[in-house]
Amino acid sequence: MLSLISFLIVLSVLVIVHEFGHFITAKRLGVRVEKFSFGFGPKLFSIKRGDTEYMVSAIPLGGYVKMGGDEPWEKLSGAKWEFLSRSVGDRFKIIFAGPLLNYVLAFLIFSVIFMFGSPTMTTEIGGLMKDYPASAQGLMVGDKIKAVDGHSVKYWEDMTELIHKHTEGPMMLTVDRSGKAFDKEIAPTVRKTKDIFGTEVKIALIGITPSQTIESVKYGFVKSLCMGGNKLIQLTAVTYKALWCIITGRLSVKESLTGPIGIFVVTGQAAKMGFIYILHLMGILSASLAMFNILPFPILDGGHILFLGIEKLRGKPLSVKAQEAIANVGVTLLILLTVFIFYSDIIKFGVMGKVAKIFHR
Repeated sequence: MLSLISFLIVLSVLVIVHEFGHFITAKRLGVRVEKFSFGFGPKLFSIKRGDTEYMVSAIPLGGYVKMGGDEPWEKLSGAKWEFLSRSVGDRFKIIFAGPLLNYVLAFLIFSVIFMFGSPTMTTEIGGLMKDYPASAQGLMVGDKIKAVDGHSVKYWEDMTELIHKHTEGPMMLTVDRSGKAFDKEIAPTVRKTKDIFGTEVKIALIGITPSQTIESVKYGFVKSLCMGGNKLIQLTAVTYKALWCIITGRLSVKESLTGPIGIFVVTGQAAKMGFIYILHLMGILSASLAMFNILPFPILDGGHILFLGIEKLRGKPLSVKAQEAIANVGVTLLILLTVFIFYSDIIKFGVMGKVAKIFHR
């Protein structure tokens, strides 16, 4: 139940923010908004305010905004309130506003987390792995690593980054044990592995795992904004690089992408860990939604923007027949991809086994 509630709350916020971007921009430009729906399929209930019907529909896996005069086969009068009667620039603003607002939401969430406390693992050792140098050289559970090769470290991520890069010769660790500091020279184990993009790399390992000690790290207002922006830029770069690796075959689609089932599982796990974790997940999902939606793929916002670019170059839009043909291909491919991701998620997260256990209790 916690997973379901968390999933619906996170999804609702992301969808409403995205559609609100389209909605408010259309309203400000004078384009009539006929429907603002959370969800697809049959209408559950609605209220009407002015020209707009605000709806909640049966399938809560998205939403949409229906604007006046937004169907290419409609007979247009050239009125200002008709979407397709507006300039390419105005239509671009309306379409782009959805992903943009999701991107802004992600930035604000990351900045707030840095401002009010980002949970961060310390360098305290929580476990030692067999047949690795740390155990053989006498490091113990509870030791805190204070420096790697003279570089001071306070948090686990910074420490492991330095250790992984040291692939030649022994390294010098400064260790704190019960308040007493000492140096320990360790020759790491160097292994070949693949990074998140499928590229083979060499990393150094000493065989330690983190403890459960977490510190809440807070930063000032300006610093938080800078770190929130930097995190968003890094996430964007990693996401698009990963997508390129999927397209070129370096990464597996099955292992790299997840759908509603995967998001449901991960959201439930984040909710059990605490509010700050689910807030962080919401930021990642909001940024991902913006980045995915802006791809130049038919039926996505990026596909509509691509059509606008073609219209700007040609001086006129593509024919209705051409737009319908491209949209049909896009829908077919998207459905196939969705089915594949659903199937992969079911296998990956063992959903069918969990459902079977519920019914056999």
